[in-house]
Amino acid sequence: MPGPESMIMEKWQRAGKSRLGRWLFSRAVGRFAPYTGTIKAQVGELEPGRSLVTMRDRHAIRNHLNSVHAVALANLTELTGSLAIIASMQPNTRMIPIRLETEYLKKARGMLTAEGSCELPEPGFEGTFEGNVVIRDAIADEVARGRVTVVIGRRD
Repeated sequence: MPGPESMIMEKWQRAGKSRLGRWLFSRAVGRFAPYTGTIKAQVGELEPGRSLVTMRDRHAIRNHLNSVHAVALANLTELTGSLAIIASMQPNTRMIPIRLETEYLKKARGMLTAEGSCELPEPGFEGTFEGNVVIRDAIADEVARGRVTVVIGRRD
């Protein structure tokens, strides 16, 4: 029986071709992972080894410094990195994040774009695996970068 990771890619294959489909897919990811849904991120691209996710600056995710809160940026890092990894996994595997690192470089404001990347795991790979993320603002300045470390194992 396929797990949620496989289903994510199956849904993306159908939904990712249209703007409405990408919006619906993004909302579904947010409902499946409710805390992730709080940032209302939009998945724009998803393929093995790569993901592109945007997040609009909103009052609900701002801090007292009038910029996007560090935890919202960490949430975006986890989502983007995890999606890049999920898109790279074999159908009979599953993953769970075990470490999240985010480095904050500049106050984040406006529309943010996160790009996740990872190597492609060898077939049958089991163990720890990393996805890297860079978050940029609307003028392409890097505002944060991070890494998601997951454990990949076989789904039995």
